[in-house]
Amino acid sequence: MSDRQYFEGIGRRKRASARVRIYPGADSTGDFVVNDKDVKEYFPRFGDHEILTGPLADTDLLGKMDVTVHIEGGGITGQTSAVRLGLARALVKYDENLRGVLRSGGHLTRDARIKERKKPGLKRARKAPTYTKR
Repeated sequence: MSDRQYFEGIGRRKRASARVRIYPGADSTGDFVVNDKDVKEYFPRFGDHEILTGPLADTDLLGKMDVTVHIEGGGITGQTSAVRLGLARALVKYDENLRGVLRSGGHLTRDARIKERKKPGLKRARKAPTYTKR
């Protein structure tokens, strides 16, 4: 698949980073591969597949192009959202006219929430040590 023309998008969420490549064209079979595994094998959790293919479904391109993903870091939810964002960004590079549809579907918005840093004098970011009077 590497000799075909592709469009690439980078998606990040929490500690996860995903590099998504879409391969449009007449020879596309609709394959969705994540880290050399089928998408349903890599993300078996119920509902994850709908989140991942959301950008393709909203643009009526589901099954019309091959998608390969290389992802590292983070947990399942972070990786799922990172792939979704990377896929949406790759689709915008493929066709700029899809930007409005993807924006209204919320696929192009980066979720900036990350882990809060630990503060001095506390056990975690906000958890204080147990108060003892004596």
